[in-house]
Amino acid sequence: MRKIFDLWFLSAVSMVFLSLMWLNGCGEENAGGTIEWKDVNDFVYQLQDIDLNAIGDTKFDLVVIDYSQDGSDEEKFTRDEISELKQSSGGPKLVLSYISIGEAENYRWYWDPTWDEDHDGKPDPDDPPWLGPENSEWPGNYKVKYWYPEWQNIIFSYVDRVIDAGFDGVYLDIIDAYEYWGPGGESGLNRDTAEQEMVDFVKAIADYARNKTGNSNFGVFPQNGEGLSTHSDYVQIVTGIGREDTWYTDNDPNPEEDINLVLAHLDVFRGAGKLVLCTDYVTEDNLIDDFYAKAIAKGYVPYATTRELDTLTINKGHEPD
Repeated sequence: MRKIFDLWFLSAVSMVFLSLMWLNGCGEENAGGTIEWKDVNDFVYQLQDIDLNAIGDTKFDLVVIDYSQDGSDEEKFTRDEISELKQSSGGPKLVLSYISIGEAENYRWYWDPTWDEDHDGKPDPDDPPWLGPENSEWPGNYKVKYWYPEWQNIIFSYVDRVIDAGFDGVYLDIIDAYEYWGPGGESGLNRDTAEQEMVDFVKAIADYARNKTGNSNFGVFPQNGEGLSTHSDYVQIVTGIGREDTWYTDNDPNPEEDINLVLAHLDVFRGAGKLVLCTDYVTEDNLIDDFYAKAIAKGYVPYATTRELDTLTINKGHEPD
């Protein structure tokens, strides 16, 4: 009878212990815990000199990084590495992969060196019809006519790589390329359909990724191009939006009328329950404090760092929790 009691007692103690582990998020089934998009209240954005272990040690909820250590396919992060980051020592994280969909980058896996063999920044006669001129502010980045199926197929293949590596979503850059190609844009093409074609492209990326993964919550975050808030279908399909230079351009305050216009668009996304991620490249303590206060008051998620995006920045007084 004593043996039966002992076994019962040990079993009961074990159950209590396991229950306590579960409540504290330490159980085997919930190792490391999980996080949902709605829980995100801080994020880190770094594209160069990435140290996954250092990022993993932080408490940031959301991580935006390149899919590769140096941008090349040879140095791409493995599924195991991304999995470890998502369940790292600092706490559970959602991880987005940066993808430029409005410009081609000459250090990516898809780039053909013959496309600008003479390095003059201009498309050669035999180049793909979707390839445009080099961005003078970002050498090695070339404008693309993103509505061409050939370019879109490249991006879908890029998304495949991101999915294979286990990322939770994509962070899509150069959304505002529609302004370059559209009426009054710098390209001179004056393409009337450029804006709608960018909306359609982002929607196609979201549909493609979610169908392929079978995950309707696969994250899709366009960066900038907040003027597309006028397209309700676009607002609904994205998980959130990223915006650079909302209040400051480097350490210089933006004109109030420009800020108010941007905020009006971002509030449309926020009002639809979408995450708004704001990155301002302020480096002075008082400006960092002002930026964080203003963003948080609007219900946005702020991050202040260097424009080179080569630093894991922990701002004093605004540490991730």
